[in-house]
Amino acid sequence: MSTTGSPTLASRRPLDGVVVADFSRVLAGPYATMLLADMGATVIKVESPQGDDTRQWRPPERDGIGTYYLSVNRNKSSIALDLADEDDLRTAYAILDRADVFVENFKPGGLARFGLDPESVRERWPHLIHASVTGFGTAGGASMPGYDLLVQGMSGFMHVTGHPDGDPQRAGVAIFDVVTGLHTAIGVLAALLERQGSEDGAGQHVATNLLSSALSGLVNQTTGYAAAGDNPQRLGNDHPSLYPYGPFPTADQDLIICVGNDGQFARLVETLGAPGLAEDPRFTSVRLRNRNRDELRELMVAALAAGTADHWFERLQAVGVPCAPILDIAQGVRRAEDLGLEPVVQVGAEGTRQVPLIRNPVAFSRTPVAYPKAPPHLDEDAADVRTWLAATPVRGDDAGTSPASEAAR
Repeated sequence: MSTTGSPTLASRRPLDGVVVADFSRVLAGPYATMLLADMGATVIKVESPQGDDTRQWRPPERDGIGTYYLSVNRNKSSIALDLADEDDLRTAYAILDRADVFVENFKPGGLARFGLDPESVRERWPHLIHASVTGFGTAGGASMPGYDLLVQGMSGFMHVTGHPDGDPQRAGVAIFDVVTGLHTAIGVLAALLERQGSEDGAGQHVATNLLSSALSGLVNQTTGYAAAGDNPQRLGNDHPSLYPYGPFPTADQDLIICVGNDGQFARLVETLGAPGLAEDPRFTSVRLRNRNRDELRELMVAALAAGTADHWFERLQAVGVPCAPILDIAQGVRRAEDLGLEPVVQVGAEGTRQVPLIRNPVAFSRTPVAYPKAPPHLDEDAADVRTWLAATPVRGDDAGTSPASEAAR
């Protein structure tokens, strides 16, 4: 947690010196704050005495802790506070006195009785960047619980996911919690940059919600409706605007083939031994291939039956036709390892508790992310946080940068 001293370039991280008070739980908020922590922010995770719900979401688990919790809480310090207790609330206030960013995902109005609603925060801590994450905003959807699956249903995502003759399908992950977490992190970073350039050093309220993030994340599907009145339907694994673009059967298993332009299509059909299809009047453009996809699929399936998925993968890759096998999670991680991406990192300093987790996907050439602290046990860092509070003046005093304990970094 320490932000004192003058770190060398090799040890610096982009957000060194930024203090984040993380009152969020479950996924969207914790994912955002983990990204900030990876980049060097000091993140103090304020939990209820019962802890983040995801600690108990298992299986799967590691050492009795749900891996759901482990996936989004590294590089943080945990302190358990009951906001209904006056002493604990004073401690929460003391953390905010020294923080740059306050992240929470309570239901709208849920923090007002603690004096932590946006209006009270703006009055008491004008310097704070207050990021609020909700499910459906603060107007008509204020009382609705923000579960990702509800948003997958209400956004239209499930309606366009699945086979045309089948039921709507959810994604295999809480995708819009993750998208909202990304949007929240981006909003916080932008607000930090704006505050740095402002004359008064004032923060601002950054609000995100799952449904708006979902509609934004549906990109071409929602824009097709907004801009052209198109209401997309389920197409299974097909793309609404490109063909061929999806999995195709080979002699042994499916292979994903993605053709985004005419040049790729020409190389595809030449490799498949049917170069004439590139000049076939049914398939000479994206629009025509979409219109005649049933005929084209029949011809491609017949050609692909002559070889295995591995056979075609190697040949198509060699000529620059985008393609990929369909792997399970374990195979996907191993494939990333084979490609030199080093997807799994040991989180935790040498000699401390370490947990293997998935690498932050952002690579910095000068100030790389780091993984010094494993996801904390509940209230693990209470003593360190209180020591930090005692040693750190409130923000705005002649304090310089915000110090904190090494244990939390």
